[in-house]
Amino acid sequence: MSTGNQGSIQTFLSEIDWVVYGFGLGVSVLAIIGLIAAPEAAKGFINDSFSYMTGNFAWFYLWSMFLLVVFALFLVVSPWGNIRIGKPDDEPEHSYKSYFAMLYSAGIAAGIVFWGPAEAIWHYTMWAPPGGPAGGAEGGTAQAAVNAVQYTFFHWGISAWSAYVMIALPVAFFAYRHGAPMRISTVLAPFVGTDNLDGWLAKIIDILAVFATIGGIGTTLGFVGSQFLTGLNYNWGVQVGDVGTVLMITGLTVAFTISVALGVEKGIKRVSNFNMTVFFLLMAAAFILGPTGYILAIGTEAMGGYVNQFIELSLYTNAEGLEPTGWVGAWTVFYWAWWFAWAPFVGLFIARISKGRTVRQMVGTGVLASTGATIPWFATLGGTSIWMESTGSAEIVPVLNNLGEAGAGYPLFDALPGGSILVLLFLTLIVTFFVTSADSSTLALGMLTTHGKEHPSTINRVIWGATMGALASLLIVVGGTGALQTASVITGGPFALITLLAVWATIRTFRYERPLFLTEKERDDRRHASVDPSASPGSAVDDD
Repeated sequence: MSTGNQGSIQTFLSEIDWVVYGFGLGVSVLAIIGLIAAPEAAKGFINDSFSYMTGNFAWFYLWSMFLLVVFALFLVVSPWGNIRIGKPDDEPEHSYKSYFAMLYSAGIAAGIVFWGPAEAIWHYTMWAPPGGPAGGAEGGTAQAAVNAVQYTFFHWGISAWSAYVMIALPVAFFAYRHGAPMRISTVLAPFVGTDNLDGWLAKIIDILAVFATIGGIGTTLGFVGSQFLTGLNYNWGVQVGDVGTVLMITGLTVAFTISVALGVEKGIKRVSNFNMTVFFLLMAAAFILGPTGYILAIGTEAMGGYVNQFIELSLYTNAEGLEPTGWVGAWTVFYWAWWFAWAPFVGLFIARISKGRTVRQMVGTGVLASTGATIPWFATLGGTSIWMESTGSAEIVPVLNNLGEAGAGYPLFDALPGGSILVLLFLTLIVTFFVTSADSSTLALGMLTTHGKEHPSTINRVIWGATMGALASLLIVVGGTGALQTASVITGGPFALITLLAVWATIRTFRYERPLFLTEKERDDRRHASVDPSASPGSAVDDD
């Protein structure tokens, strides 16, 4: 085990980037103090901030995400997709199965466990999308059901994953090919060089990355933690109260951080592979034991609408009235901000595990394959929840009204054959996704605050785990889901600019470094061809 994982105080103190660490931890502590000392004032600030950001900057979130999707799809089909992350002959460090499992588990997988059973039924019955694409239908109708599932595809599809991969790509490329540090400020390398990444601009970018990660992971741990506590209440009547919520979520975060701090190979990989097994098992059970025909029918129609209306959905602001972006701000803008807030730590994690992959493999896995696993989940759980509510097979909406979105999955699985076993599997999936979210985020925060060190000390990660657990649980206590949403919107907005900078960095790099397409053998062959008198003049390739 490396010295960074030994957890000694000396190693911890020597590895810290005190500027980035001080700002990030300081703001987190101040937020925790504010939530404890003045909860009502904090709640008011949270609500006002959410309204301001969604009302004035919705267009910016929407355009930024749309451009990321366009560039991600371009990379899949362009010659740039052949470029290798690392040296030209580097081989992948992980099997494709493990690579996908780790990438997916660290990405939005924890969120889909929370929102998979809840979002479609919410749109269908309680807050239907307004006019515009996939909107305007009366709640409770067949068209409203299709629109509801279509919007879940849109919110959790290629847009979400594009933000992560666009950050990961330049960081991974410069870290593994040019020896740059594994941190977000490495996106500056094409502009300032890999030897000049310790200036004030790099510090600002890393500090913004820490802020975004704090908001993103605070939101996710809050959602998944509340879902776990709601499961205890729904199934066994266990209620822990506000103090118990703080102690349990904080304690679980720290415990999981310690237990999984064995490194990527032993820790995250094993838990991620287990996650995906349970995930696909639950999805298959709901599909086979639930209304299979209805799931296929509604999923097919929703998928057609998602593809046909993607551009319109991506740029729709609901600005017909005097209060623009009300629904769009509460849903689409929130999700886009959440993905931007997650982009630093998920991007760093994807970069960390992508050595030896080509750009096409990285983007294809991170955007297309991940979306391919996500859409069936939302079709299955969203379709099942709507069907059960419509036919009276399960009382989904009363649980939503009583326990909130966190409770939607329990009556759904409980109503299926073998429901008690499925509910236990669902709870298991919640816990294991909580583990991977806590571990990958503290790993990323450790790298961000240690000059890009790939193996930050356990002490560093435990401090961040305790901080994130406390912040997430306090947000639940003070404002519930609304406070968690606002944390992402506030912190994710500024980081949208960094994702656009990452796209520019990628374009600048790939455009001017032609030899990146070639392996060492191919480069040698080209060199030999260039000195062969019989070779054509255009066969030589410049080397750097």
